[in-house]
Amino acid sequence: MHDRYVRCLRSNYFDEVWKDSCVEFFVQPKPDRGYFNFEFNCGGAFLCSYIIDPERAPGGFKAFTKLPWEVGRLIQVRTSLPRIIEKEISEPTVWTLQFFIPFSLFEPFAGKLGSISGQVWRGNFFKCAQEVSHPHWASWSPVDEFNFHLPRCFGEIRFEG
Repeated sequence: MHDRYVRCLRSNYFDEVWKDSCVEFFVQPKPDRGYFNFEFNCGGAFLCSYIIDPERAPGGFKAFTKLPWEVGRLIQVRTSLPRIIEKEISEPTVWTLQFFIPFSLFEPFAGKLGSISGQVWRGNFFKCAQEVSHPHWASWSPVDEFNFHLPRCFGEIRFEG
């Protein structure tokens, strides 16, 4: 990731990682079910939820489940940056973040997935940093309003056969 104004203060599961330099992956395995929200800051802290109704409500959304740590711990994360970056890096910086989410994590919420080969899921990828000197947001598949929680704007993710 080519970035600038990089900062990372949150380090625990379910901290407000979107306020740091962050990448997000939203994915909907089945069209008649909810979607998963995975958000990772550049230091490797993350959160994940299963969202059925993304309408905003006190405490989050109208209908959603925060995935408990017993589930979240199945996700593996590697990053090229330190866990905490207190002093913002203002010059151009390249950083990487890799994550692995086992398909078995999705099934208790989305139902049996069967063979992934040839399936088409819907999703989106985002880059954000809310609490840095130059806040910014970007998406892979365009959104039609300033809100990433818009399944209608998700693009197709195709798994090769």
